[in-house]
Amino acid sequence: MNTLNTTLTKEDLKAKTYVCTAVPFELGKTVMTQGVASLLNRNIGASLNVYLHRHKNGDWGDTPIEDKIMNDEATKTGERIMSSYHFCDDKIWIITERDRSVTTVLLPSEY
Repeated sequence: MNTLNTTLTKEDLKAKTYVCTAVPFELGKTVMTQGVASLLNRNIGASLNVYLHRHKNGDWGDTPIEDKIMNDEATKTGERIMSSYHFCDDKIWIITERDRSVTTVLLPSEY
């Protein structure tokens, strides 16, 4: 077995055995970029509330397993937290700053 296959197998195992250890945290002021505001305007009735709730409670969406583990730790150590979700046929990122003063919803292209 080559190293690449071993690495992929280890990552698959890590993903399958992952258990979220995050603690809920404060979002601070919630803001969105112009791109997300435009996405909401084009999709009348769409809401970010579910995604903000998921983010606040440790559901990191479509982030890689290593980032999920780092986010779990960040909820306890005060580091920045970032999650990724599919929303209205697009991808959004939600980022909460280290000091928990602000959470920004943005498109990856706006980072």
